[in-house]
Amino acid sequence: QVQLVESGGGLVKAGGSLRLACAASGRAFTFGTYAMGWFRQTPGKERESVARITRGGNTYYLDSVKGRFTISRDNAKNTVYLQMNSLKPEDTASYYCAASTLPSIRARDYAYWGQGTQVTVSS
Repeated sequence: QVQLVESGGGLVKAGGSLRLACAASGRAFTFGTYAMGWFRQTPGKERESVARITRGGNTYYLDSVKGRFTISRDNAKNTVYLQMNSLKPEDTASYYCAASTLPSIRARDYAYWGQGTQVTVSS
């Protein structure tokens, strides 16, 4: 069974920073063979891709977070990170990490999901 556990969310003022982490585990789960993504969701809206990183380390970002967010992975620690700087109130959402065999932008292509961590940015 695969488990993804997010951490690092919280309340921060606009302009501040947070670093999310997602630790993966599972007997048959080889972290380095999966693309990893960070998604976010607010009530009443669809889950959207914020950032994703391929097995080889290529990264892709939502336009509104380019230059502010950085996704990275540490295969030795089975962990993916999302460094979020210059946070804005519109970044407020539940953030989820996910694993896929494809570096897809679509949530439905991700087989494994974490439970989510709340990020709240106050103005």
